[in-house]
Amino acid sequence: MASLSTPVIIALFLAAGGLIWWAGGILAATTDAIDAHFGWGEGMGGAVFLAVATNLPEVAIIAGGAYTHNLSLAVGNILGGIAIQTVVLVLLDGPGLRSKVPLSSLVPSLTIALEGLILIAILMFCILGALSPRDLIFARTTPAEIAILLTWIASLWLIQRHEDHRGWAIAREAIAEESTFVAPQRRPLSQVLVLFAVAALVTLGAGVVLALASDVAATRFHIQGVLFGATLLAATTALPEVTTGLYAVRAGRYELAMSDIIAGNAFLPVLFLFGTLISNQALLPDAQGPDLYLAALGALLTAVYCIGVILRSKQMVLGAGIDSLVVLALYVVGIVGLFFVH
Repeated sequence: MASLSTPVIIALFLAAGGLIWWAGGILAATTDAIDAHFGWGEGMGGAVFLAVATNLPEVAIIAGGAYTHNLSLAVGNILGGIAIQTVVLVLLDGPGLRSKVPLSSLVPSLTIALEGLILIAILMFCILGALSPRDLIFARTTPAEIAILLTWIASLWLIQRHEDHRGWAIAREAIAEESTFVAPQRRPLSQVLVLFAVAALVTLGAGVVLALASDVAATRFHIQGVLFGATLLAATTALPEVTTGLYAVRAGRYELAMSDIIAGNAFLPVLFLFGTLISNQALLPDAQGPDLYLAALGALLTAVYCIGVILRSKQMVLGAGIDSLVVLALYVVGIVGLFFVH
């Protein structure tokens, strides 16, 4: 791809982004149908099916970055992607929701707060792993990367175990009475699974194109891998979360919308282990100051939404919840500050 002209590279980048946007709507609808068929909760559906599927572009990018040894692009995309995907909730809370109350007050259980706390713990493992000695390697990886994987697996068990907690179920019933939920159209399960698989493959293929095009673009425009990965590339790979989130909130599936973002962010650091095994080089010890800065920023934004879900304030300002406005302000200030971090 390095032999292609710059306009062609940009066109490929935009086309891949468009395909990711299109596939995101299908992923949301089919995940909703799978949840309905098996009777899983929205938190579990968002934490597994939707979270993993919408992060397939990042899977391709981490694989491409590890394979070409452009690790700064891969690491920046993961940690920068966590922050920018959290900001997607601001879009869903304001223009997307079009409600008189904030998105965080419509979430019918504390599952989202649990997912958020787990994400913060995983990000702390990222920082600990980055600050650990470079020669602290076990089975071709680092203890921190193994701890991240185990924490993510444990989170799935916790979510499934507490999804139907009675205290949370009461809140879920109260929200359901106010919800404008539209039941998903019934399709044969086999057709739903085929559609889900096709959309996932399209998302993965578009992610491969994004990875290759981004590597060339970052080099030609002389942009540091961490900055490119944390900004433009992260924004493009967040498109699946935008489309799936818009579908979920307009269908009244508020918990699914937030779980897709927050649980998806918790899954992203698991890809550090994936990249390490491909490149045969631990990614976390190579994390730089901007990477750690973005990890802390992602944890801070997540904490704001956890507080919002717990307090369940119905107050809105400028058409959005106070928590969303705080997240947006912190993100803008944080990205500006990123350019001063070395």
